[in-house]
Amino acid sequence: MTPQELSSNLIGYCQANANPELVKKYSRYFKEGVYDAWGLSQALMDARKAELKKSGEISVDLAFETAPLLMKSGKYEETSFALILISIVKEKLVSKDFQRLESWFETGIANWAHADYLGMFLLPELMKQGVADIQSFSGWIISPYKFQRRSVPVTFIKLLKTGISFGELFTFLEPLMLDPAREVHQGMGWFLREAWKIKPQETEAFLLKWKDTAPRLIFQYACEKMKPEEKLRFRKAK
Repeated sequence: MTPQELSSNLIGYCQANANPELVKKYSRYFKEGVYDAWGLSQALMDARKAELKKSGEISVDLAFETAPLLMKSGKYEETSFALILISIVKEKLVSKDFQRLESWFETGIANWAHADYLGMFLLPELMKQGVADIQSFSGWIISPYKFQRRSVPVTFIKLLKTGISFGELFTFLEPLMLDPAREVHQGMGWFLREAWKIKPQETEAFLLKWKDTAPRLIFQYACEKMKPEEKLRFRKAK
């Protein structure tokens, strides 16, 4: 199967199963721009993924060569299928493939859902396999693409229960505490909320350091599970 054949097959699948009502339903979750989608249900996406995996035809090169053909339209499900193809072959990825993924933020990863799919399900697996480590993300936190920056703290959530030094993670992510993008604030707040659940004292010390300078949305997320009296400590000084 060629990349052109595979992309045409998947785009045809999207067209055949389009559902405008689902587009309308899910568009409210994408405030950063127009939600350009076909409206496929998750069940249909999962069914097609199972078929692709079972076929045994998806190789690493086929996945990467098909991805730009899928992502160029900007359609939500077509980019989702690019991610699905990579997830099918994730155990076969090597260091150079991590670099290939980096380019996707320039060409196709343009919303929080796709960035978080990478951060929650794919990138942590690559770290576990030794394909990438913390320093592999050093260029990501200064990326011009906000969703690439967001994906770093989301990815690191999975590291919190591995015994890694929280201080090391906090120091690495610290530049994002002054990031200008709301989507990055949400990702950092999510990471810090999960960190607080595991090591509250260490996380609170980091939050106190930034309470008067970092965006409040980070603290809204980070302090979400705290008791009301605990949240008071992290109010910005007047």
